[in-house]
Amino acid sequence: QVQLVESGGGLVKAGGSLRLSCVASGRAFSSYAIGWFRQAPGKEHEFVAAISWSSDSHYADSVKGRFSISRDNAKSTVYLQMYSLKPEDTAVYHCAAPQPQIPIVDGMSWDYWGQGTQVTVSS
Repeated sequence: QVQLVESGGGLVKAGGSLRLSCVASGRAFSSYAIGWFRQAPGKEHEFVAAISWSSDSHYADSVKGRFSISRDNAKSTVYLQMYSLKPEDTAVYHCAAPQPQIPIVDGMSWDYWGQGTQVTVSS
């Protein structure tokens, strides 16, 4: 198993930036894709971005061009750099991982989840 811990959330003004971190412990981090998801009050869980174990990246249309996902395997960490934040980005952000060496595809299972970090964007 892999354990995931998110950090970096906080309160930021619209137009500002935050960098979220997802730190993994357990088996070989480089074998896992990592995804970021968010859930705002009263809304469904939403895919945000993901990065494969081969460092291919994927983004939701709502964040493409504003968010950037990257990984540092030496530090067992995936980052979500968020620019030009909007109030509608306010949510609890979770990172997640599937089984190792699984490609990122629609409808895939995300088996391991962190506890989440709150991002609040004020207008």
